[in-house]
Amino acid sequence: MKKVTELTAELAAPLIAERGCSLWDVEYVREAGTWYLRVLLDKEGGVDILDCEEISRKLSDLLDELDPIEGSYTLEVGSAGAERPLKRPEDFKRFIGSPVLVKLYRAVEGRKEFPGVLTAYDAQSGEVTVDAKGKAFAFPKKDIALVRLRVEW
Repeated sequence: MKKVTELTAELAAPLIAERGCSLWDVEYVREAGTWYLRVLLDKEGGVDILDCEEISRKLSDLLDELDPIEGSYTLEVGSAGAERPLKRPEDFKRFIGSPVLVKLYRAVEGRKEFPGVLTAYDAQSGEVTVDAKGKAFAFPKKDIALVRLRVEW
């Protein structure tokens, strides 16, 4: 049996493509006792409210019709956001040269957060390299809690 996220991604893909968007991620999480099914979108030039509204309406109807998810949940369709997390190898490759924030499970040189520029990603090992103020840091996948894009003002 497919996971809820995989099934939702498959069902949503054609609806998302119709609006000229791409699927960034699907999350199925429990928060404060409520299950949330989040479909996060990306689009050249940005995702707008009309994209989210149309995809949400069509996907909601499709999920109601097929009823593949047990129990109740809240469907949310939105933009992946400017400071979106990078999860898949293709995400990292796409954003080489971009500002990121790396959060670690354990402190390195007395800190757990490293803002910098993503300079390399090793798809085999998952190692992420950032340039933080002229100093290169390479972090093994097992030490990384989160890598997300960072907007600089």
